[in-house]
Amino acid sequence: MLSPEENELVTHVGPGTPMGQVLRRYWMPAALSEELPERDGTPVRVRLLGERLIAYRDSEGRVGLLGEACPHRQASLWLGRNEESGLRCVYHGWKFDLNGDCVDMPCETPETDFHEKVHAMAYPTVEAGGVIWAFMGPAEYQPPPPNFEWAMAPETHRYVTKTWQECNWLQALEGGVDSAHSSFLHRALGKAVPGGGLSGTGYRARSGAPKIEVRTTDWGYTYASIRPLGEEGDYVRVYHYVMPFHQIRAAQMQDSAGWRPLIAGHAWVPMDDQNCMSFNWRYHFGEEPLNDGPELLSYSGGGNEDHMSNFRKIRNIDNDWMIDRQAQKTKTFTGIEGINTQDHAVQESMGPIVDRSQEHLGSIDRAIIATRRLLLQAVKTVEDGGSPPAANDSYYRIRALERLLPAGTAWWEAMAPDLLGEREPVAAAG
Repeated sequence: MLSPEENELVTHVGPGTPMGQVLRRYWMPAALSEELPERDGTPVRVRLLGERLIAYRDSEGRVGLLGEACPHRQASLWLGRNEESGLRCVYHGWKFDLNGDCVDMPCETPETDFHEKVHAMAYPTVEAGGVIWAFMGPAEYQPPPPNFEWAMAPETHRYVTKTWQECNWLQALEGGVDSAHSSFLHRALGKAVPGGGLSGTGYRARSGAPKIEVRTTDWGYTYASIRPLGEEGDYVRVYHYVMPFHQIRAAQMQDSAGWRPLIAGHAWVPMDDQNCMSFNWRYHFGEEPLNDGPELLSYSGGGNEDHMSNFRKIRNIDNDWMIDRQAQKTKTFTGIEGINTQDHAVQESMGPIVDRSQEHLGSIDRAIIATRRLLLQAVKTVEDGGSPPAANDSYYRIRALERLLPAGTAWWEAMAPDLLGEREPVAAAG
């Protein structure tokens, strides 16, 4: 558990907060590239770390990210005209480029014009993996580009979505790094756990009390859930936690060619203290591309995770995630459709910010405990003038895998070369 004071420290992310200062040392997923499909198109509202921002694609195809409030009279720049490499406020015509510089002040005479003295809040951006990333920290601490392997994969080999989660970012992240829950929360009654490949054979359903092992790394930690299966050996699923809010995990997908490995994950990006945006991605590192057929839809959770135009789930806290009590008795453990929606339901049910001082943690929570320790240490590191883990390129080539190993095999020694990207991984037997 955490003390109330520690809980406050790691959950609050606004400007000037200790955790907010830590998060501002990293590139932050801000929006999907597809939200800004055309030059001089419609701006998009973005909320990051408690700040109201506006993203727009200018005449040259570059993405600007400005504070929403116009520096003149604080009108919303979302209303602005996106024209000629700048965003022009509709109130009095002040225009700003992607650096936040005011480049035109048409309501003032030449004698009273002072546009060169006015600047809007602006953050640098890069595009990688179909995502627009923002850096919101001091320029001298800007890290290398966010070149995760999935973000460098060809567009044909990756798939990225995002979903609004109505709870604090940390309880969403902790739900993601919790390996044991998949044996229960995502179980189909009388069937294998959804997911395919090794997972689809029901190993997680058959062995619901995994042993969790965590290894601290330069980027955060690597951890394994080890599930003994008697004479069959140990089912080992390995994940990476990359500071501050990324999870990378092994996955499988079935198509006409049979089972093939994927790597998948999430980034739980704080919008404010009580909301986060979950960026969901998967990619295939082989020669064949992903496709948008039924198998990919099934992998993403059953095809019942539609959202509204603002990325809020159709199945949300206001309608109790459309839980079906009859289905809970006969079909699925939860009665809630969609794997991601099942995750969101339990995380949002805790309240906007859970009180961790009331918890009773067990051995299956080792990864969660490690996450909290890393975040608390990162706060101290940044306060002391240092750089937190993964504010570098240490995570660029890491991969996540799952294997069926002989009982008692040391998983790290057996899998490390593939996990660290030193050679092409071998597909798990399915």
